[in-house]
Amino acid sequence: MDIELAALEERVESLIAQARALREANEALRRELAAAQEKNRDLALRMSQASSRLDTLISRMPVE
Repeated sequence: MDIELAALEERVESLIAQARALREANEALRRELAAAQEKNRDLALRMSQASSRLDTLISRMPVE
């Protein structure tokens, strides 16, 4: 009975450690996702601004 209890205790400790590791990994992934989303928003804004500037330049070109 003591052996079974010790094995169960070891298994529970292992599961707790795995849960902590997964929680930490999940938090890291959430931070990475937030950073990637911010970068994506920044790049989308820059593309929009560049597109507007190109449209302005094209509209200023003389028609031949």
